[in-house]
Amino acid sequence: MDAKTSRIGYSENEAANENDGNVVKGSRRSRVSGIDRAMQVIDYLYETGAPCGVYAVAKAIGAPLSTVYVIVDDLVEKNLLSRNADGTIWLGARLYHYGLAYARSLDFMSVATHEMHDLCRQTGETVQVCGRDGDHMLVLAMADGPSHFQVASRVGTRVPLNWTASGRLLVGHLPEEERIALFRHCARTSPTGRADVDPVTLSTAAAKALESRLSIQAGESDYAVACIASPVCDRDGQCVATISIVLPEQKAFSDKGHYVAQVQSSAEKIERLMGWRGH
Repeated sequence: MDAKTSRIGYSENEAANENDGNVVKGSRRSRVSGIDRAMQVIDYLYETGAPCGVYAVAKAIGAPLSTVYVIVDDLVEKNLLSRNADGTIWLGARLYHYGLAYARSLDFMSVATHEMHDLCRQTGETVQVCGRDGDHMLVLAMADGPSHFQVASRVGTRVPLNWTASGRLLVGHLPEEERIALFRHCARTSPTGRADVDPVTLSTAAAKALESRLSIQAGESDYAVACIASPVCDRDGQCVATISIVLPEQKAFSDKGHYVAQVQSSAEKIERLMGWRGH
């Protein structure tokens, strides 16, 4: 380790003890606590989805402002965070490179991304692969269609489960009581006001959508935007992801059967390539 020892993972007491040449027995515990603090900072930025000031981060995670300033400075120096001109902080480029390396190691994402681009070329529409992140649907990958139609949700976008077609599919395999409890906890009113928030209704819709391998939503999360999604299920029948076509609402219903057949075919192809068909 060079002369400029990393400050991440060291409490002020531990640093003082090291300067005296004595490391207390609890140093490892302090070190883990410091790493936890760094992860709390990164997780908070990830959860909020937007840059913010150090004071806001410290207040949100319940840490001393001085401690968070030290951690943030270290993370910025190591390119794990970036600091904007206005002083706000955001996730750094190094995290993006880690994410790319992780994505390359996943056979599923390789297969799903390839099929996503094929479906995009076939339909001429935007296609997304989505997964579940707790109470939210998360856009894992996306292929933009050639039209000028702009989709607000990009890779990394997290949306409440009850707003989207994919969100319902992703929990359709859960037991009924668990689905109801989940929707009771996480259902939110959407910007358009059209997303259902009743837990029982959502639970029933989720189960039916998974059974039929099809979920369609229109105008629930964004005005005039429709999504036609099909589940990708593993050997146990659990929906691990979805593949969906995102397009103008009017266009979706003018040729719904065509889009439905294509997206369901793509989902089935991913399952076959992963060895999951016949579950």
